Amino acid sequence: MAPRLVIIGGGSVQWVPNLLRDIANTPSLHGSHIVIEDINADLVPQMVQLGRHIADVRGLGLTVSGSTNQREALAGADFVVVAISTGGLESMRHDLAIPARYGIVQTIGDTVGPGGISRALRNIPVLVDIARDMDELCPKAWMLNVTNPMTTLCRAVSAATSIKVVGLCHEVTITHFLLSLLLDVSYFDLEMTVAGVNHFPVISKLRVAGEDGFAKLAELLDGSEGVLEAPLSVDLPDGVLHGEPLGERWTKRDIVEHSRIKLDLFRRFGVLPGAGDRHLAEFFAGYLTEASSFGIEWGVQVVPIEVHERSQIERQRDMAAALASTEVSPWPSGELVAPLIDSLLTGTPRTMPLNIPNDGSVQDLGDGMVVETMCVADAEGVRGKERTALPRFLAEHLKRIAASQEMTVAAALLGERGLVLDAMQTDPLAGRLDVSQLASMANELLSATAEWLPQFA
Repeated sequence: MAPRLVIIGGGSVQWVPNLLRDIANTPSLHGSHIVIEDINADLVPQMVQLGRHIADVRGLGLTVSGSTNQREALAGADFVVVAISTGGLESMRHDLAIPARYGIVQTIGDTVGPGGISRALRNIPVLVDIARDMDELCPKAWMLNVTNPMTTLCRAVSAATSIKVVGLCHEVTITHFLLSLLLDVSYFDLEMTVAGVNHFPVISKLRVAGEDGFAKLAELLDGSEGVLEAPLSVDLPDGVLHGEPLGERWTKRDIVEHSRIKLDLFRRFGVLPGAGDRHLAEFFAGYLTEASSFGIEWGVQVVPIEVHERSQIERQRDMAAALASTEVSPWPSGELVAPLIDSLLTGTPRTMPLNIPNDGSVQDLGDGMVVETMCVADAEGVRGKERTALPRFLAEHLKRIAASQEMTVAAALLGERGLVLDAMQTDPLAGRLDVSQLASMANELLSATAEWLPQFA
């Protein structure tokens, strides 16, 4: 029987066009029925049109329909992809601007720090509402979440409902790809062990065709200058590294320059964080201080709301181009949704970085807390591949971040303002503030975003 795949937030031009293309490139999904659901009725027809266009171009048996009724869309679903942003850029503007007035500069503001906590408070009730409808209408379906902040959202769903939830993020996959270019090896020759939370996953072991990959990385970084100046063996796809190369072509030097925080932590602890520096900076407050021009000295640029707005315009242009194209790219987007669904449907085993309730895989955190780790996915479901622990400082730092995330989930589910303040004071970035300033900032964020926070009314 063909699977029913529902995309909540289906009007998202950031996520859905890539997902539709990946489905077209996955034979086991060619007979699927896709439901595009969004609260914005203006966005649905365009995405339905794109899905049907892709099916027509490829000659697939794929069918696509649209809906603005969540319960109607979810009835009988097999897989539910969630790609929402409660309040959109209008609400995110407050997440960035208000902390900045208090001296807290955030590079992205969607995962941790005051912006990440504020975003979680808005999104958690929405995801839990989706999961509760799933409990009633499609209790055996998988929720596949690509929405940020991923850890707290998945944790809330697993804590409040019985729905199977997995978070999918491309950061470890991008790091995997960049490491293969740095070390001049095939992507498939690299094997890694990962422990952490989303946007702070730590590669604790790296093997290259059975050899110590960290030793090879250290040798490269300590080697002669000329080694880093050679052009990369392949051109980088758009978005893998931000900005432009230092020279005419991308080189290993460019990768290193875009990874200063990641590599600083590698030199200190002998393990390698597996997310981009823009995300990592917000987990380590010491990289976002006035002394470093708030990350500029570390090669990290702040992403203001205007950049997000321009990105939306560019994605709309890409959408129009895709609708006019007579071809569908055969290349994978790098997102993990379609490969995971294929493994769950066909039983094809895959090892991939996923966010799941901890099953003992990350020894530094308690069972049930949502962690990012290497997982095995097949017809039996999803489970951690192995047990791993981090060096002592990183383990303790991870526990502090996880404690703040647990408080954030409780605050969002219970609507308790005191827990919001507790979560922010525990968070390394937000917690830098004087306690009276912290309370003022938290109250200001709650007031500015009140229309999306009914639980605090």
